Amino acid sequence: MKYLGAHVSAAGGADQAVQRAVEIGADAFALFTKNQRQWKGKPLTDEAIQAFRDACAEHNFAPEQILPHDSYLINLGHPEQEGLRKSRDAFLDEMQRCEQLGLTLLNFHPGSHLNKISESDCLKRIAESVNEALTHTQGVTAVIENTAGQGTNLGWRFEHLAEIIAHVDDKTRVGVCIDTCHAFAAGYDLRTTEATQATLDELGSVVGFEYLRGMHLNDAKSNLASRVDRHHSLGKGNIGLPAFTAIMQEPRINAIPMILETIEPEIWADEIAWLRAQAS
Repeated sequence: MKYLGAHVSAAGGADQAVQRAVEIGADAFALFTKNQRQWKGKPLTDEAIQAFRDACAEHNFAPEQILPHDSYLINLGHPEQEGLRKSRDAFLDEMQRCEQLGLTLLNFHPGSHLNKISESDCLKRIAESVNEALTHTQGVTAVIENTAGQGTNLGWRFEHLAEIIAHVDDKTRVGVCIDTCHAFAAGYDLRTTEATQATLDELGSVVGFEYLRGMHLNDAKSNLASRVDRHHSLGKGNIGLPAFTAIMQEPRINAIPMILETIEPEIWADEIAWLRAQAS
């Protein structure tokens, strides 16, 4: 069973994200639990929390089908103490919001060294940030998203993800989310069934499928190894459809939220239906 959905808007409340997922025929979804471009969000009210939990129960969305994303501002590998503290506090708040909503996953971009510390030191700092957040929360897994490698962002190599995991104390509460556009832009070929299989094999050997907690299914406007993050609709970019057929038929990928962040929300329902058909 593969859970399919999209990153839907939570405008009007997190419970509205559930309804928007239902409208596109999804059995998974992603959302922001606060404004992703602000450091601090309004505290969740008891009414908002209950409305979200009720909507999930009504429409049969279990926590393992929901992949919330944290703020884009957070840099858990920040080289400077002030920026690092601000990011760690914001990340803890995001984890606690997930706790309140009954969610068990939090997807995040690992961080950037800003050319001020080494890659290795930055990766260790990211893991230390995760360790701190896990110490002060329960039940929520920190899910590291691979990046396209723009600028000084880390996480674009599978080895980066593995190194962060190696430094996380509680391995049961850390995982990865693989974004196909990001992987392609970082240099992992997905243009054929064979290339996709080879990339998945590398993911398995370097990171391990036991850590795969979610995927973002996006085609790419950007070129292979361009290190540029530009999403496209399925089959309309430089990856093409065979990769997504191969992913849907991959037995090592199972029971995780697989989320569209493609650029035409009006065809998400069609993309979900097409993906579902590939698995049959």
